[in-house]
Amino acid sequence: MKTKAAVTFGLGQPFEIHEIDVAPVKADEIRLKMVASGVCHTDAVARDLEGVFPLPGILGHEGSGIVEEVGADVSTVQVGDHVVLSFASCRHCDHCLSGHPTVCSEFNPLNFGGVLAGGQTPYSLNDQPLSIFFGQSSFSQTVITKADNAVVVDKDVDLALLGPLGCGLQTGAGTVLNRLRPKASEGIVVFGTGAVGLSAIMAARVIGCYPIIAVDVHEHRLELAKELGATHVINGSTTDTVAAVHRISGIGVPYAVETTGVAAVVKQSLAALKPLGVVAIVGFTGEVSLNIQNELMAEGKSMIGVIEGDSIPKIFIPQLIALYKQGKFPFDRLVQFYELDQINQAFADSASGAVIKPVLRLNG
Repeated sequence: MKTKAAVTFGLGQPFEIHEIDVAPVKADEIRLKMVASGVCHTDAVARDLEGVFPLPGILGHEGSGIVEEVGADVSTVQVGDHVVLSFASCRHCDHCLSGHPTVCSEFNPLNFGGVLAGGQTPYSLNDQPLSIFFGQSSFSQTVITKADNAVVVDKDVDLALLGPLGCGLQTGAGTVLNRLRPKASEGIVVFGTGAVGLSAIMAARVIGCYPIIAVDVHEHRLELAKELGATHVINGSTTDTVAAVHRISGIGVPYAVETTGVAAVVKQSLAALKPLGVVAIVGFTGEVSLNIQNELMAEGKSMIGVIEGDSIPKIFIPQLIALYKQGKFPFDRLVQFYELDQINQAFADSASGAVIKPVLRLNG
């Protein structure tokens, strides 16, 4: 069958809308009519950095849609189900079987390798294969994916809102709720108040952390952070961030979440910790120079990497939706909608900081 999709042909090139071919559903796959897809920084990284993702291809990895067809071997998903798509994992390695699919032994080839498990992509344009991203490629009006990648969700919530739960929002919230697990009244500082950082802040408020400190350079984002749960905000462009954290907390905080990927900010996140504190690095981060003795070991601090919030999507995404229904995780405050043909504007607005979480409406 044919469908419309936003195709990426080369590094740094703008998205182009084309009619593409979609292969028939295989036994362990499902076909979705897509409703929406979030725009995530990881999509921009895959588009712009050499060697991350084989091009040409279709990006998008925060998809939500309605099941239109299921393969012969599929029993966990039914036609008509509303689903959110998340990252792909093998489901059989030690990490998957022990409840940590985000560090699946096959995570990189399954999500960034350009093909589904089995070595093929369901998408093509003029007989040229188009690489599949995160096992879904949700910047398409029709998606083929493995049934195991789909999380069935309640039908009483606007499905167009839910796609970002599959990556960015579960990354921020899961880093706090699943990995750091602070206790009520324990302090946390979040560096960067994009979708990931604000999700971490909302999760910290659910727990009852205090103080909850938000750090950013955009005043409008800091204002929203206060509305969503931050007890204190720091503008890193005008304030000595580490000194301000210590002034607020007394000795530093036990937990930090670093979302920016900026080397200088990573170092600040370590310096803001009290002894034995832990910082979770969740942003796409390159080389950072550290004095291990002075900045890490001398005070028993820990720096850990967290992928996708250390989440099991089929468990965690419904939990986040339940919190949303209770008014405790109002992630709809982050979203601004765009049509598929506005995808390049959506990415520009995300990069500039004008919009926190752009979401593409895919089928009108």
